[in-house]
Amino acid sequence: MSKTIILGVIGADCHAVGNKILDRAFSDAGFNVINIGVMCSQEEFINAAIETNADAIIVSSLYGHGEIDCRGLREKCEEAGLKDILLYAGGNLVVGKQDWSEVEKRFKEMGFNRVYPPGTSPEIGIKDLKNDLGL
Repeated sequence: MSKTIILGVIGADCHAVGNKILDRAFSDAGFNVINIGVMCSQEEFINAAIETNADAIIVSSLYGHGEIDCRGLREKCEEAGLKDILLYAGGNLVVGKQDWSEVEKRFKEMGFNRVYPPGTSPEIGIKDLKNDLGL
């Protein structure tokens, strides 16, 4: 049985190319990918996860406002009954050149299980997800 993941681009971000690449990579790796597209709200990610009984939510952002857009997502997931869902984030998550370890720390403090810097190969996320899901 394949695991279901919700994939999308959060906030007012309309960058679709990376989203398509991730969709293909995770699909080819055997995941059931529910791609909700670009310019998605936290609620759209959560609703899709509930409707599909998803195992993980993978949020990408390229326009630099990911930190703002992702704030509170873990709490909203928990309120919606998705207490154990895996949360991943990746891309250009913050504006400007910031120390990656600090960015990662802030996202983990917000409840994200994994956080990826710009340019991370999809294979790394796939490997991590398989490990995290015990596959």
